[in-house]
Amino acid sequence: MLVFALILTAAGITATWNLLAKRLDGGSESVWLFTLIATIVYAPITLFIIMSTSFRPGFREGVILVGTGVLQAVYFVLLRRGYAAGDLSVVYPLARGIGPLAATMLAVALLAERPSFVTVTGALTVSLGTLLLVRRSQGATASRALLYGVTTGLVVGCYTVWDGYAVGELAIPAIIVGWAADAGRLVWLSPIAFRRRSAMRATWNTNRAPILLIGVLSSGSYLLVLYALTLAPVSTVAPAREIGIVIGTLFGVFLLGEPEGRRRLIAATIVTCGVMLVAHG
Repeated sequence: MLVFALILTAAGITATWNLLAKRLDGGSESVWLFTLIATIVYAPITLFIIMSTSFRPGFREGVILVGTGVLQAVYFVLLRRGYAAGDLSVVYPLARGIGPLAATMLAVALLAERPSFVTVTGALTVSLGTLLLVRRSQGATASRALLYGVTTGLVVGCYTVWDGYAVGELAIPAIIVGWAADAGRLVWLSPIAFRRRSAMRATWNTNRAPILLIGVLSSGSYLLVLYALTLAPVSTVAPAREIGIVIGTLFGVFLLGEPEGRRRLIAATIVTCGVMLVAHG
């Protein structure tokens, strides 16, 4: 029960900050700004955990922590570009729906996990609901949005397995993995952001409140997911967290007035059924 309480809470928070990100102006510079906020906000508790535990990273742990920063940087940039190209109720569900299937397959191949038949069926149901969600999308703009959504989903699958290995097999504290993701993303995006200093200042001046909220919420929600990964296998956590697809779709249809609400809500319901199967797997 605790695992799914963590996942449900994280899903609601994740959908909320994605709504804010969809409304946000700016590209990589906005990602850099809210990453800076997250890095600063979560630094004290990360330092406290490091000093109060016996964990000291070796070479392997260092590689994993650097890698999570790279994957997270790619994820956020792709997500922002997807939102610039398409609707929240298409890009977000597609990005989140492809992720569980990719993560489950990678967990089986790389971590030797053996999910049950019900869990695999649930993961496939999540992905089928996602395909229904985007079935009618047409045009160059829609195609770009779909491409970004699918690519982002594959990155989600990769970083979920990568970070699951970090907190599970290597027993790296979740807060350290989360902060490494923020700090690494900050470093990797700094050259791009500082080439766009004027755009970064303009983005900060006009979007200060949402940037602050995204910085706190995005990292906070992922810390809940990382903690869940210490309690349950990747092949369970990855599909179950996609309950946020429903919330994101509702936000897109009812708060942003995006079209084809009925079809998108049906697709989101199918995704929910898949999540329930995973929960009982």
